[in-house]
Amino acid sequence: MKKIYILALSAMMTMGFTSCNDFLDYKPTAVVDEDKAFSDPEKMVNSAYAMLGDCWYSYPFNLWPYGDLSSDDCLKGGGGTGDTGYHDIEIWSSLTSTRGELDELWYRLYCAVSRCNRALVALVALEDNGESTLGTETTKEREAEVRFLRAHFYFKLISVFRQVPWIDEQAYRDKATEKVSNTELTYEQLFQKVIDDFQFAYDNLPVKQKDGGRANKEAAASYLAKCYLTLAWGDGYEATDGVAHINKEYMQKVVDYTDEVISDPDYGYLADYGDIFLPEYKNSKESIFAVQSSDYSADHTHYGRANWSNTLNGCWGMWSCGWDFHKPSQDLVNAFKTRNGLPEFDDYNKTDDYPVNGHPTAQKWDPRLFHTVGMPTFPYKYESEYTMTKANSRTPNTYGYYTSLKEVPQRSKGETFNRPWQAFDMNDYVFRYSDVMLMRAEALIELGRLEDARTIINDIRQRAKNSIAKHIEYAADQCDIALYPESYFQDKETARKCLRWERRLELGMENERFFDLRRWGVASETLNNFFKHEQNDVYDGQSYAQYYKDAHFTAGKNEFWPIPYNQLYYIPGLYKQNKGYE
Repeated sequence: MKKIYILALSAMMTMGFTSCNDFLDYKPTAVVDEDKAFSDPEKMVNSAYAMLGDCWYSYPFNLWPYGDLSSDDCLKGGGGTGDTGYHDIEIWSSLTSTRGELDELWYRLYCAVSRCNRALVALVALEDNGESTLGTETTKEREAEVRFLRAHFYFKLISVFRQVPWIDEQAYRDKATEKVSNTELTYEQLFQKVIDDFQFAYDNLPVKQKDGGRANKEAAASYLAKCYLTLAWGDGYEATDGVAHINKEYMQKVVDYTDEVISDPDYGYLADYGDIFLPEYKNSKESIFAVQSSDYSADHTHYGRANWSNTLNGCWGMWSCGWDFHKPSQDLVNAFKTRNGLPEFDDYNKTDDYPVNGHPTAQKWDPRLFHTVGMPTFPYKYESEYTMTKANSRTPNTYGYYTSLKEVPQRSKGETFNRPWQAFDMNDYVFRYSDVMLMRAEALIELGRLEDARTIINDIRQRAKNSIAKHIEYAADQCDIALYPESYFQDKETARKCLRWERRLELGMENERFFDLRRWGVASETLNNFFKHEQNDVYDGQSYAQYYKDAHFTAGKNEFWPIPYNQLYYIPGLYKQNKGYE
């Protein structure tokens, strides 16, 4: 692995670490002596937390290019297929290990892991340094928080790259970070390491934290449920994933850990779906764990703690620096169609359709469409003075006219930072309540508890049904949503279809779709069908998405991304490339 060089300047701490390689040897300035740094374990923990939002559009820690662009929910957007290196990630067929974005993501996530390892050394490995300065109870809590953070970063590394080297605090102390191969642990063993960290966090974190933004017991429980749900379906490759490989013991663990969340009265559904994605509700009862952002006026820093992962994703012509990336697909819009209030499971994509404000037709829609997708003729994020037009698309002949709404504030609230790059004061959800409840419902279906799963899904649909009058009253005559009758939950196959559809609608454009398709073992069929249909998109006479004629998803290869070329050849022979990319 490349040596990790860190210069951390955060609102919480001004501290830096550096090391030298064979080609560069100099005395750095504006850094703190390492021994002095390790003597303050609380600040070392703060330094690890600072990595949660220490990202950029080319290495977004929320993984939107990997969870959305690579799925059927989303088109890349921007100024054309050559704008950023994400086009290859979107169409798969041309993807190689030389993509710079892959290397940046790997490197930056391991910077975060390194920060966690150093904090653990400061807390527990330096002759009771933590206990002597923080006390026994606080030290144990802080260790649990840092192990939670390390597992969080490793979960992302494994989700994208699968076979990664496990670098922990002992490897750091032994100066062995460049000796650990990515073949030393299997996929399952890597996940067990992550589970062990989350379990330690679960066992030692409080249910409530005094400081907002810190990990707590419910966040650890949510992550444990997600780990076991991922493993319950198989090993990540399509040939060995899916219904035939269900591990019911793991599914039961999903139910057990989500028990922890639902038993806490401080978590639940917000009354209106639209409120979830407004900054004034960002730490509401819907938020179990989120990467915190702030405006400079609130935290008294020069630029604030802005969300830089989504800096490209503002609507063109709506924001001062709207770069028009992260564009909803026609396939996703079609998925919101309803007939008698229920999804058109088998027929949704037979014709392409879209609503027009003030012109209702016989085609009705799930209300969550109007909270998720910005469309010409409709108010942008509920504000009629900022109604969208077709001019709010940067390259409509390539990416169409839709825009993403969830990760941006209302236009009247303005950007946290604007020019030459914009950023927003919007938290990144790691877990929100309905996501955890849908994980629970998924496990319940596989355990044969179909009626319990129906109750959860219908609760979520009822909230969607109630989410019209407050924000999208202008679309009321275009919405129709109903609860699932008992007949839809008489067998697992139909129940699965309802669950999977609900995850797509409820979590649309929230960076999860590809990982869901992979977990269920249906990525190749779903995506290759999507490529065939989406290349024929037409909106009001404008054709687009024709570049999908070159797209193809190869099962047995594209379930994961390649180990970056720069990492493979930094120390030749240390790492092995993922299957299919050799």
